[in-house]
Amino acid sequence: MQLECGNRRLDLSRPRVMGVLNVTPDSFSDGGAFLGAEQAVARASEMAAEGADIIDIGGESTRPGAAPVSVEAELARVIPVIEALHGQVDALLSVDTSKPEVMRAAVAAGADIINDVCALQAPGALEAAAQGRAAVCLMHMQGEPRTMQADPSYENVITDVTGFLRQRVAAAEVAGIARTRLLVDPGFGFGKTLAHNLSLLKHLRELADSGVPVLVGLSRKSMIGKLLDLPVEQRLHPSVALAVIAVMRGASIVRVHDVAATAQALAMCAAVEQAE
Repeated sequence: MQLECGNRRLDLSRPRVMGVLNVTPDSFSDGGAFLGAEQAVARASEMAAEGADIIDIGGESTRPGAAPVSVEAELARVIPVIEALHGQVDALLSVDTSKPEVMRAAVAAGADIINDVCALQAPGALEAAAQGRAAVCLMHMQGEPRTMQADPSYENVITDVTGFLRQRVAAAEVAGIARTRLLVDPGFGFGKTLAHNLSLLKHLRELADSGVPVLVGLSRKSMIGKLLDLPVEQRLHPSVALAVIAVMRGASIVRVHDVAATAQALAMCAAVEQAE
């Protein structure tokens, strides 16, 4: 399977690593660490050298309780980084945004992928994504970042999330976005309890069998803290374990903070899968 990303293609016959680059002051794990363009570019280059196939650049935190930022502020954070990295790293460039204005500007600056936690539901987002040739990741989130963890509930989290993502894939195709440009993400931690997250991961194959590649983000998530009572900075090993589990259950791309360790683990997964 290949993902069409503008003028480039991403071969998904083996699992791929998306490195997280938050150019924000308030992200849950590394907020403020790479806020300046120079620091962000250095970190992106480091992740590419460690084995990141994609660099996901975000200018607005989506952690629980996060406050929204203006279009102008988000543009000022992400566009200089995309422009500086375009053509300078082998990794594909992804923009983590839900704003149509940022989508357009990021693709014009060199972004290959739009990663939208709102699954192109914002007014004008479908049209903005369709106008470019970038790949698009559609994520499930119940509610919005400020309130999503207040009291998440589902009739059946597997069928509810899978059904929503199938609807968004259909809406994207109607808008003119080819299925070969689409990814889906169940949105671990976005309007889900610990039980919801564990159930989604256990049954991830149901989503992976839908015919659209699956991206997952489990790195350093609060579910690890709840299960193991570990602070964010001590969640490397369980994060890698979750990435391996996700890949073994059909995920094509894992979005992570710790690129080198995850890339090595997934290389072992790929070797096992390719063995006779």
